[in-house]
Amino acid sequence: MTDSTNDRKIEHIRAFDRDPAIERNARYFDRIHLLHRALPEIDLADVDSSVQMFGKTLSFPLLISSMTGGNHDLVRKINTNLAIAAEHCGVALAVGSQRVMFVDEQARSSFELRQHAPTTVLISNVGAVQLNYGFAVKECQQAVDVLDADALYLHLNPLQEAVQPEGDTNFKDLAAKIVKVRAGVSVPIMLKEVGAGLSPADVQLGLQAGIEYFDIAGSGGTSWSRIEHQRRLNKQDDLGITFQDWGIPTPLALKLMAPYQAQATFVSSGGVRDGIDMVKSVILGASICGVAAPLLHPAMESAEAVINVIERLRREFVTAMFLLGMPDVASLFRNESLILEER
Repeated sequence: MTDSTNDRKIEHIRAFDRDPAIERNARYFDRIHLLHRALPEIDLADVDSSVQMFGKTLSFPLLISSMTGGNHDLVRKINTNLAIAAEHCGVALAVGSQRVMFVDEQARSSFELRQHAPTTVLISNVGAVQLNYGFAVKECQQAVDVLDADALYLHLNPLQEAVQPEGDTNFKDLAAKIVKVRAGVSVPIMLKEVGAGLSPADVQLGLQAGIEYFDIAGSGGTSWSRIEHQRRLNKQDDLGITFQDWGIPTPLALKLMAPYQAQATFVSSGGVRDGIDMVKSVILGASICGVAAPLLHPAMESAEAVINVIERLRREFVTAMFLLGMPDVASLFRNESLILEER
């Protein structure tokens, strides 16, 4: 079990190299056109892109989304470089699933990242379905403690588990168990999909469980269904390809969240690929924007390479704010008057 869990992490990373089509690049955000201002009436140098998250200030609303973790030098290098870059740039970082550290003690070191990111937001990560496979408050708190995290993701991935050869597919009555975790863990709980989107019914269940933070993680970017297709045991099994684009596109998922804005905070992830996508996400109601795939290969190289990508995203985000005449993120948030048209 230990070897297979660690091997799966590396297989996921290698799948990106073997199959570029895992990045679906659906560009759903391109269908939204914004209202350019020729007289923005603000100074670009004065644009304030900072936001608050869990009582900490981020330089702009970027979360490095969950990627990996485990007992492997490459995995440790990736997570270390991401943490160093997150701290340097003042952005948040969520780690990949921490289940592996409960089957391999040496995997814990890949999640001991507070030493590299002493002040910024760090988010732990456990699969919610594991609550039906022996995990409880104790394991969730241990995941938080190893990272010294500010929050805990409970990720929801029924499609990935359904396609995965060794998938855990008993998602029955999870909402009731999430209630217990929320009450017993020392940090806020965030519910997160992994690329198929959250529906209003999912958010309603989360709200009833006392959850206030939701990561949409819609379709349009990385397809975990296609990643698991690469690992299929039967070469005639095309389930992962059939469902590779299944889900709710991220912009549509954000629109579905409009009735819940007063009760919850939303993260936009899934196909967010540049600063303009981030601006559109904030306009549609996201407080934070998650990006993963564009940072994976840079993280395999160095912290500096990751920093370069983050700084490019920040410059794009600030430039778009300037061209809309928006001096700060609060003026951007849910300001749908900035949308010229949608196609």
